[in-house]
Amino acid sequence: MPTDDLPETFHVTTDEQLRAVSNLTRHRIMAVLRFEPATITQIAQRVGLAKGSSSYHVRLLERAGLVKVVRTRKVRGVTERYYAMAARSIELPDPGPGQPDVLLRNAVADLEESPAEGERHVRMAHLRLTDEQFAELGERLQALADEYRALSDPSLPDTSLVFALFRPAQRRQAEEDGE
Repeated sequence: MPTDDLPETFHVTTDEQLRAVSNLTRHRIMAVLRFEPATITQIAQRVGLAKGSSSYHVRLLERAGLVKVVRTRKVRGVTERYYAMAARSIELPDPGPGQPDVLLRNAVADLEESPAEGERHVRMAHLRLTDEQFAELGERLQALADEYRALSDPSLPDTSLVFALFRPAQRRQAEEDGE
């Protein structure tokens, strides 16, 4: 399915949408649909779910507007629906203070389940940057992700790229000293 007609970004704005994307199973279903449409049966096979569970989660995503039916076909008298993402990317609201970051939690869960013997590149760097350097690095990381997303081939295995550029909360010296 060509993605030229898809909106660039779907902005998650309602509680129903946030609940839909917060679930790890639905996150994985959306990853399956990121590059090509799939039926409930295909989704169930790729995510490792029963068809009934797959159908339930897809219906919740569809009701939230995150996925949509892009084509149908008759197979032995049954209408088979192909689902796809409603936009090329999804933008989540920033979590409030003390609230969990859904995107990072799902990414960590995916990382923890990835094969340990497979190639992985996981790094953390502590930096001290000016505001300008911080903004530039954020833009460069986004541009790099966009560049490789454009090169993605649906016939190849999935690869996940997650980055988080942030300024940690400032802690008072007394907390760090254990007082």
